Amino acid sequence: MMAAVCLTADNLKNWEKSGKSDFVKLCRSLAHQDVDSLTGTSNTKDLRRALYELCLQVVKGTIRHDSAVKVLLELGDVKRDLSLIIADILSLVDMDTICHEDKTQRERFVSLVSACMPSVVPEHVLKERLEVESLEAVSLITQVKVFNVKYVKTKTKLFYKQQKFNLLREESEGYAKLVTELGQDTSGADTSNTVLENIKSLIGCFNLDPNRVLDIILESFECRPHLHDFYISLLNSYMTEPSTLCHVLGFKFQFYQDESGEKTPASLYKVAALLLQYQLVELEALYAHLLPSDNDINERHKRDGLEARQQARKMSMVILSDKKDEDKEEDKDSKNDQQGDNQKFGLCEALLRIGDWPHAQRIMDRLPHHVAVEQRSIAAALCALIHATVEPLYRRVGVPKGAKGRPIPRLDNDQAPAQVHQYADLPRHAFIMLQHLGPHLACDTVLMAKVIRIGKAFMKEWSENPGRKQELCAVFYGLLTATDEVLLPTMSMLDSNCCMSEELWSLIKTFPYEYRYRMYGQWKNQAYALHTQLIRIKAQTMDKTKHIMKRLTKENIKPMGRLIGKLSHANPGVLFEIILSQIQRYDNLINPVVDSLKYLTTLSYDVLAYCIIEALANPEKERMKHDDTTISLWLQSLASFCGAIFRKYPIELTGLLQYVANQLKAGKSYDLLILKEVVQKMSGIEITDEITSDQLEALSGGELLRAEGAYFGQIRNTKKSSQRLKDALLESELALPLSMLMAQQRNHVVFKEGGEMHLKLVGNLYDQCQDTLVQFGGFLATQLSTEDYTKSLPALDVMVTTYHTPPDAAFFLSRPMYAHSINTRYDELKKADKGSKTSSSQKTQRYIQAVSEVTSPVIESARVIHPPKVWDDISPQFYVTFWSLNMYDLSVPSGAYEKETQKLKSQLSAIEDNRELAQSKKKKEKERCVALMEKLREEEKKQQDHCSRVLARLKHEKDSWFMSRSTKNETITQLLQLCIFPRCLYTANDAVYCAKFVHMIHNMKTENFSSLLLYDRVFSDISYMVASCTESEARCYGRFLSAMLETVMRWHSDKTIYEKECWGYPGFVTVLRASGAGSSSKADQLDYENFRHVCHKWQFKLTRALVICLESQDYVQIRNTLIVLTKILQYYPMVQNLALALERRVDKIRQEEKEKRPDIYALAMGYTGLLKGKKGQLVPEHEFHLKEALKASSKNGPVSLSANSIMGSSGSSGKTEGSKDSGKSESSKGKQAKEEKSKDGSGDGTSSDKPSSSSSKSSSASKSAMNGDVAMSSSKKSDSKQSSEKTKDKEKKEKSHNGEKAHKEGKGHKEDKGHKDDKGHKEGKGHKEDKGHKEDKGREHRSHSKEREKSHRSPSVTSNGSGNGKPGKRSTEASPKTSDSEREHKRSRKEDHMSSAPSATSAVAAKDVHRAEHKEASHKSPRYASPAQPMTEKEKKRASKEKEKMERDRSKERDGEKRRESKEHRKRKSEEPPSMTEFQESKRRKDEDKGKSGSDSRRSSQEKEKPRTPQTTPKLSSKLAKESGDKGKKESKDKEEKKSSKEKKVERKEEKKHSSHKSEKKR
Repeated sequence: MMAAVCLTADNLKNWEKSGKSDFVKLCRSLAHQDVDSLTGTSNTKDLRRALYELCLQVVKGTIRHDSAVKVLLELGDVKRDLSLIIADILSLVDMDTICHEDKTQRERFVSLVSACMPSVVPEHVLKERLEVESLEAVSLITQVKVFNVKYVKTKTKLFYKQQKFNLLREESEGYAKLVTELGQDTSGADTSNTVLENIKSLIGCFNLDPNRVLDIILESFECRPHLHDFYISLLNSYMTEPSTLCHVLGFKFQFYQDESGEKTPASLYKVAALLLQYQLVELEALYAHLLPSDNDINERHKRDGLEARQQARKMSMVILSDKKDEDKEEDKDSKNDQQGDNQKFGLCEALLRIGDWPHAQRIMDRLPHHVAVEQRSIAAALCALIHATVEPLYRRVGVPKGAKGRPIPRLDNDQAPAQVHQYADLPRHAFIMLQHLGPHLACDTVLMAKVIRIGKAFMKEWSENPGRKQELCAVFYGLLTATDEVLLPTMSMLDSNCCMSEELWSLIKTFPYEYRYRMYGQWKNQAYALHTQLIRIKAQTMDKTKHIMKRLTKENIKPMGRLIGKLSHANPGVLFEIILSQIQRYDNLINPVVDSLKYLTTLSYDVLAYCIIEALANPEKERMKHDDTTISLWLQSLASFCGAIFRKYPIELTGLLQYVANQLKAGKSYDLLILKEVVQKMSGIEITDEITSDQLEALSGGELLRAEGAYFGQIRNTKKSSQRLKDALLESELALPLSMLMAQQRNHVVFKEGGEMHLKLVGNLYDQCQDTLVQFGGFLATQLSTEDYTKSLPALDVMVTTYHTPPDAAFFLSRPMYAHSINTRYDELKKADKGSKTSSSQKTQRYIQAVSEVTSPVIESARVIHPPKVWDDISPQFYVTFWSLNMYDLSVPSGAYEKETQKLKSQLSAIEDNRELAQSKKKKEKERCVALMEKLREEEKKQQDHCSRVLARLKHEKDSWFMSRSTKNETITQLLQLCIFPRCLYTANDAVYCAKFVHMIHNMKTENFSSLLLYDRVFSDISYMVASCTESEARCYGRFLSAMLETVMRWHSDKTIYEKECWGYPGFVTVLRASGAGSSSKADQLDYENFRHVCHKWQFKLTRALVICLESQDYVQIRNTLIVLTKILQYYPMVQNLALALERRVDKIRQEEKEKRPDIYALAMGYTGLLKGKKGQLVPEHEFHLKEALKASSKNGPVSLSANSIMGSSGSSGKTEGSKDSGKSESSKGKQAKEEKSKDGSGDGTSSDKPSSSSSKSSSASKSAMNGDVAMSSSKKSDSKQSSEKTKDKEKKEKSHNGEKAHKEGKGHKEDKGHKDDKGHKEGKGHKEDKGHKEDKGREHRSHSKEREKSHRSPSVTSNGSGNGKPGKRSTEASPKTSDSEREHKRSRKEDHMSSAPSATSAVAAKDVHRAEHKEASHKSPRYASPAQPMTEKEKKRASKEKEKMERDRSKERDGEKRRESKEHRKRKSEEPPSMTEFQESKRRKDEDKGKSGSDSRRSSQEKEKPRTPQTTPKLSSKLAKESGDKGKKESKDKEEKKSSKEKKVERKEEKKHSSHKSEKKR
């Protein structure tokens, strides 16, 4: 760089003046500075650079060559070897200019060289440095060709002329002496130096070739490698350059690389390894002489891997025979043998044998991963090296007690790796070797056991000394890596070594499950793909597993299980993956597989747990079926398998429980099915949808009764599994998180997770979450101790406010804790009084004191759950009492205890009669049964004492439960909203508890509590509750209604029971509002007959609500309604007409849903069959409640329950006939119309009045209880002789005034008494008439009614002249016409009924109930049909036409008045008797009259049907009441026209409906 700076343009320009002198000075200074101060050697780099620049400027022509030569001459004394430096520079310039195109530069160079000879550079130096062409140019040689010939001849003479002997036969004596010298005993005084001097003498004396001598020395070394110290010293002294030794050694390796097939001897590998270890030879230099090349090894490795994968693919597609498998194994072994002649592998093995790990590691790193150790000899050599390395540490910490073992000696080599004495030395020495060894540790199971035991000892110290964790952190992670990459894959290479599997588990179990599962995942999913041999092993394992699974049955579980066990010892992950996939497809394999897994090791069970979690978390599988309404079958099968496998075998549960918790935390509730199955199978706590009544009764007993009789399956042998599940929950601290997450998940399913889901799936997930929470909470309550349970759960207010747990779930989880605390405190108080005798009353007081102490903080916590306004209606004490008790506290299931005792007695007799059973086993079983019976008796007695104490507690608290700050209506609302409804939907047991608790409140005569109002609120309208329930909640709600109906129907069944349990109780105090003159309103008890009327009202309202839901076309409403109907079938329906309405709706659903929704179709079919089986238990309406009691209601004025009473808003009450006192009847009717009008717009309440007499009391309650059309039909039946004109006018005015509302609710619509087939009329024809038209018809009908009433003042006369009011022979003029018209109307009604479909509106739903009640009211005369019937669907035009007809036929009506009045009077007399005997007597008399008149058989049969069949259709019956009674041809013609138009319209509706269904099906 300095020279380049000096030879600038200025220096070159002033070269002659100052540049030359400056350059000389520079060169001299550079010559002095180039001496290295440390070594004293000369460094001529800068000087050479300066001289090179000088020559280059000469060639370029900047400086003249003679000037440059002068400079070089001046610098001659600077360096002694300056001429050599200049010669080197000239040679460089020569190479630059010889190829240059510029000839002038070449000429300048030649001139420079010529000027330098011989003063600057001698000629012989130039001859050595310059090219031949340059020598010719400077005249150092004459011709190039002549020079080349001489060069070749000289070279041949020098190198190929024999001067030294390298063949043994050429100088046999000299080589013989050499061999003798090398083969002598070296144990004496002779050393390598002495031998070396003798060898030199032999070489000089016999002209031996030194390279050949070196070769013979190596041969001698091969024969005696144990004398490596002598030969290494000799070779180190003999050779001056390592390259010569490397070439000779490489030549020896190349000798074995020809095609002769002779293998390289092991001695040569060992000599080469020793030379490498003592650094006489460089590995890189020797590695180039070895074959095959690295590329060939890589290609062969890739080819082997590809072949292995192809073989695995073929085995997965085609089942190969055993012979072919053996042939392929032999071919593979031969390939491995051919690879054994690999010189690089041989050298690596030799290096490992002598302990040269660094060079061996370098060779392994050059090759593909684990290719070298695939050779068994290399793997064995590496294992031997590891043995020697870890021997001291193993002897100190790993040898089992009592075992001696075989010590491994240290390697006889000073260069071998250092042995491991402390844990800290493992990462630097042993772990690195193990990682390079990989799964091929399988060749030495002893070493594997040593490594495992060392790891076990380390983990023990790791856990016992937390302070050293920082120091031993590298050892811990190194052990994890060794286990992951070496120990577990090694198990796959072993041949079903169950002992090694257990040994390995003793180490792996010390790791947390997170580490274990990660290692299992690496082993199962990655390790097999990294190793060629493992690829083949995996394919073979899969093939064998499929072979076993195809043949696994219940009959061959044991032999197949042994085969599965053998496969699981080595390759559990591959085995379980196939087994789980088979189980997910075929759930019938679950039980055989579970039974066949009994031969697994503990490690295999742990891997199975991981494989199950991996299968559950598979993101590629859909958790729902294709219809998106139900959970997939694979998940259900896997969950069932989880429950069975975890129950039967000791598998760790922590991982599975944590997985479920993580899924819940992520908002995924599908996997709750797994927890449900696991808890059910392991604890025996069963959650079933269809629990029987006996099981439900057993659930209210003690723990033993629940275990024996509350579940479908026999709960046995669950003690150990329950304990394992409890321990897993406590150790992992997952009891509280799982409970809180499940409680929160219910709302999450509805509001977040279920946004885009099908409503059915949302309901199923909600039920699954609810059932699992109940099951899990029950398990915690039964298995956890009081201390553990108290520690696991926080306080009530913390759960609700902090963890956002719903109050019902919070109380459910806390309930066992409260019970435990109360019992514990009660025992403490009893012990304090142990010194003195305490009576039962004192014990009760102590129990109440314990309850008060425990529940006081809970009551304070409960205040913050709801707003303060809530506590104005119910007290916090009642709220806590209601939610903290359960069925065990309220009643003792004595029947269930008795049944279980009888079962045990039957078992005793069966055991005694069993002759095949051994005596010892008989004795054991008898003792078990006797012990169980004794325990059941003790448990029953204990529960009886507990229930008596609880009852005393409730009686002590009841006066403070319900405040009088608000109305009873508000109190009942809060009670239902906060207590009854949330809990009755929780479980079936809670549903029965709610009904039982309500009954108990009633029995205790609790103040400010109206039992009647609560029952009325429960039964009045259940449609909203039914529509908002899930499937499981619908079952619970049905059980709640059934339990409530059971109580009500028991009171309804017997007057004695009612008066004993209800009369005089404050819960049945109601307020009756009297409408008569001089009456007053005050509270009074509801008598028995009025209660029966209320029960009928409830039955009617239930029917109306259920029919509305059935007609809604909504899947959830229909399904829930059918479920509720099935649950309450025992107590509802009880009336024939209501059952008929339900049956028709269910049949309609069954027909519509047969192809669309099979589940609803199945429910409808089931309910239809059950309802048909109950038809024999149904009663007519007049037997369910006495309708005649309503007749007397008008004597003292109609009295009804007020709008604020328990009846609620029931619409227009039933119409009754007047009494003999017509004036009083008129007054009563007028007041009733006003009262009913005000009643329609009022709500529920509690305050009213009470009538003075029992007759008026009965009448008023009946008038209020009969809600809807059912009440109307029952109140209409009275004697027509006792009716007056004024009473009828009042009735018609009342009906006209309330016509709009009455017809909207289906009231006032009654059918003729003699109608048999009234299906057409039940379809509600004529129910849509407008209000104005109804008023016109009402006015006209009232005018006709006045005239008819006049004729009724005198007795009617029958057509045969009899005046007794009995039915006689019909008129010969009217009989044929009436008969034809009757048949036509029957056919018309039947066709209308078959073609019409019910509407989905609430009005039509109520209307259908009224139609069914017309069947029961078939004894009614057309005279008393409602005048305000709504019109049909034929538009308002029909109304105007009928009005014109009425005006036209008015005159005809007057002419036929007498004949029509006599006919109506005859029918009324025939319909009046309610008893069946009197009715048959009237028919007999009618038949006798027909026989006397000589009528034919056809007319006689028509006369028999007259009391049951109306003479006209519903439309014509109302028309006859307003128009004339003439049955002429014109009426028949009008009827036929109406019929045809009706049929056409029905056909159009059916076609439209069919097309809409077809389009929906296509979509």
